[in-house]
Amino acid sequence: MEELKCPNCGKLFQIDESGYEQIVKQIRDSEFHKELDRREKEIKLQKESELKLIKIEQEKSQSEEISKREALLSKKDMQIAQLTARIDSSESDRKLAVNEAVGDVKKQLYEKDAEIAELQRQLKTKDYERQLSESSIKSKYEAELKMKEEQLETYKDFKLRQSTKMIGESLEQHCLNQFNAIRVTAFPRAYFDKDNDASSGSKGDFIFREASDDGTEFISIMFEMKNEADETKTKHKNDDFLKELDKDRNEKKCEYAVLVSMLEPESELYNSGIVDVSYKYPKMYVIRPQLFIPMISLLRNAAMNSLKYQQELREVRNQQIDILNFEENMNVFKSGFARNYELASRRFNEAIAEIDKSIAQLQKVKDALTSSERNLRLANDKAQDLSIKKLTKNSPTLRAMFDELSEQGEEEN
Repeated sequence: MEELKCPNCGKLFQIDESGYEQIVKQIRDSEFHKELDRREKEIKLQKESELKLIKIEQEKSQSEEISKREALLSKKDMQIAQLTARIDSSESDRKLAVNEAVGDVKKQLYEKDAEIAELQRQLKTKDYERQLSESSIKSKYEAELKMKEEQLETYKDFKLRQSTKMIGESLEQHCLNQFNAIRVTAFPRAYFDKDNDASSGSKGDFIFREASDDGTEFISIMFEMKNEADETKTKHKNDDFLKELDKDRNEKKCEYAVLVSMLEPESELYNSGIVDVSYKYPKMYVIRPQLFIPMISLLRNAAMNSLKYQQELREVRNQQIDILNFEENMNVFKSGFARNYELASRRFNEAIAEIDKSIAQLQKVKDALTSSERNLRLANDKAQDLSIKKLTKNSPTLRAMFDELSEQGEEEN
């Protein structure tokens, strides 16, 4: 039993634990609704202020454009006035000048009318575009406001339906339903499902992944959901679950880790919005359930902005691989060419050596033939110089026989 004192009359009265919890819950829910109403008003005022600023800027732009056009028309009027003055100053050429001036004036008036019509058309177009822009911006903000209101209402409804009998699965189911409600329109190519791999001894609750058209994964998030019913004797604060969440994120190779928590409901830190705990564990955040979808969108949009640089980096790496392959192929070619050149050079030198040997042998044959030719020439010279007189010079008998044969030949003739 709890003993309470009335602030008005000062009278003490007793109340059981159940009644005491109901009073505390009423006070907590009342403050929660007041805070929600205040934030809704702030969002509406912010959107109205942004719309007014946009409208003022567009009206200022239109006013400047109209001023420019009016100045142009004023300049045309001054030119017409100057032409009229010139007509009045020369009476002798009045008729000719009048005819020419009237033609010019009519032409300029026609052109001015055409310009005025074009300006009016442009103003109507700009006004129409401004209306479309205002309508689009208004629709966009209204849609965003509606989405935020729906998220607030969903969270209100979820908060009201919570009880001490509900288990941790209720928050997981709530987040899954939120994601599935917009999966087709907002995340058509994303993977979002339960983490069922407990081979390492633990697992997270959900894993979100998304890749580009070429298969490049640019975002991955490990989610852990904890509500008030998940408290234990040793774990009843958000910090108690961060280490295990970081371990699960690393084992499943996820870039980010997010704890969706309803623990510490009175904490101003966690009730203020997204809490960055990267100073304890890299790329880790703690949020309330109403920020579940906005958190995914925030991280996803940031990752998509860096996707282009990731693709460019991959192209550079591929180019470096191509260059390395080219250099490797070039080195293989150079090695093969050097080996073939060495073999060819060796064979070439062997052939040159054989040719040199052949030349030396042929030179010997040439020298021998030259020597033989000289000897034959000497022999021929000796043969040409040979005569019977010389042959019989030292042989009187032979000389007598040749003389006798010579005389007989003369007698027969």
